Amino acid sequence: MSSPVTDIRLITLDDAEAITAHICRDAGATARWDPPRSPDYYTLDGQRRRIERMLLRHATGESWPGVVLDGDAVIGQIAVQEILQRAWRKASLGYWIGTPHQGQGHATRAVGLAIRFMISDLGLHRAEAFTQIENIASQNVLRKNHFRPIGTVHAYIFTGGAWHDEIFWERILDE
Repeated sequence: MSSPVTDIRLITLDDAEAITAHICRDAGATARWDPPRSPDYYTLDGQRRRIERMLLRHATGESWPGVVLDGDAVIGQIAVQEILQRAWRKASLGYWIGTPHQGQGHATRAVGLAIRFMISDLGLHRAEAFTQIENIASQNVLRKNHFRPIGTVHAYIFTGGAWHDEIFWERILDE
């Protein structure tokens, strides 16, 4: 039995087609976790524009937008975002994996790779993340990567037609 191979890399415009296929296929499954989206979000052109915006923020040092790979196949996204250097040296981490690839450890491995990148390439001290209270799978990914829950943020995100509480997570990277 072979195990899946997980890698991450910087997103490119060439990834738009695979990402569009994932988000269109998974729209129903992810509706409870995602904010309302315009119909344009689910188009190839909409994803290309979104990737262009992400790459512009990357060029200014505000974020590192990546894709999650299983071998050569794009199976999700990961982002180191809201990067603050100087006195803070911190960033927020976000990720998703397409439904056919969930439950295979890809998210856990991708977050581990992103943490290594945050330490070695970005020189960050702190990683932060949020999960909805009901998102046990994502909480398990963070726990396996040594994140600690530090509190609940009430009515923090509007998804599925309602405001939801989220758990705020942290990991001190040089511990």
